[in-house]
Amino acid sequence: VRWMMYWIVFALFMATETFTDLLISWFPFYYEVKMAFVIWLLSPYTRGASLLYRRFVHPTLTRKEKDIDAFLVRARERGYESLLHFGKRSLNLAATAAVQAATKGQGALAGRLRSFSMQDLHSLPDQG
Repeated sequence: VRWMMYWIVFALFMATETFTDLLISWFPFYYEVKMAFVIWLLSPYTRGASLLYRRFVHPTLTRKEKDIDAFLVRARERGYESLLHFGKRSLNLAATAAVQAATKGQGALAGRLRSFSMQDLHSLPDQG
């Protein structure tokens, strides 16, 4: 549980840092403060990640739990619908490609047969 809290808080920190890093990286000792913050999060003595998780992250997740569940249900339904849509589309494309290949193959076969003379065709062994 302790590591779960750390990684959740650290992921949130990294996500916000991605956007704010360009704006505040020019402050003096910014990188040193950032390293100290990560060490504070990680330290078993300060339990910074647990403190931030229990004070901010967990209450927010608890308040938004129904919204998150509804979003996950919608995402699952949309994913299933997209899978069906693209599956049908890919099967249609594959069937069309197979029909076109068969049609072109027949044309090539007919062209090949036209190149033979009647005598060549009579000399072929009968397979039927």
